[in-house]
Amino acid sequence: MRPTTRLKQLLQQPGAVVAPGVADALNARLVAKHGFDAVYMTGAGTTATRLGMPDVGLLTMTEMVDNAGRIADASGLPVISDADTGYGGVLNVRRTIQSYERAGVAAVHLEDQVMPKRCGHLSGKQLVPVEEMVAKLKAAVDARIDGDFQIIARTDAIAVEGFDAALARAARYRAAGADILFVEAPSAAQLPEIAPRLKGAPLLYNLATSGKTPFLAKDEIERLGFKLIIYPNWVILASIRAASHVLQTLKDTGSIASLTNDLPNFREFFDLMGMQEVQALEAKYGVADDARAKY
Repeated sequence: MRPTTRLKQLLQQPGAVVAPGVADALNARLVAKHGFDAVYMTGAGTTATRLGMPDVGLLTMTEMVDNAGRIADASGLPVISDADTGYGGVLNVRRTIQSYERAGVAAVHLEDQVMPKRCGHLSGKQLVPVEEMVAKLKAAVDARIDGDFQIIARTDAIAVEGFDAALARAARYRAAGADILFVEAPSAAQLPEIAPRLKGAPLLYNLATSGKTPFLAKDEIERLGFKLIIYPNWVILASIRAASHVLQTLKDTGSIASLTNDLPNFREFFDLMGMQEVQALEAKYGVADDARAKY
């Protein structure tokens, strides 16, 4: 089954789809190993891992698509990916959608910020006119070859124009053909109003780490009417804390011996990366025994 079709089917089932966020193929494998049905490629995380920089619109479309394709290959899961502003005008958006689709991605979200954009939980954002975003979404819908590829329209208008304007924009984006609506950074007081006022449109909940949107449990988010929940950078934050602990221990003691029981061993690491599949393929295609990868 194509990942696009799989994601569409998941979204049609009761409850919300949970998509942990990753920025690389290794952590995408971890998401699959833990039994999740979908994975999210975070733009802020991709900027952090590729550039060591904040999410302020520095990555190009080809860099983002390349990363999303690697995550799709490694995980085998439907990938929902950040696609920023679409990287230009309507013709750029067409190329963006087709590039993500060819890379094996199942869905992307496009936002209504100007370029260069800002992380949705930073201040200093500016918006394009609603008519410009509507045109981009129409171009995105027309550009896809696979009708199951999901176009997610994100509005950052709450921080710029207010909550009512954000919902008005979202309604226009749904009318333009967006499959899912993503109202960025609502407060706890605003959350219960979104689903009723958008009249049953499929909604995305962004459980970002800033705290601007509450850290609700899955069942609470479902009751609010959301169908897709992304957790953009939690895995990355966990890895930063863990890596810092290893480095500080090495710096302070000159040894990592005390850490070995708390970390995956050599074999666990290679098995996570698909070592057993490599071994099976080498055996299948007759690689000489003494040349095969072994422990």
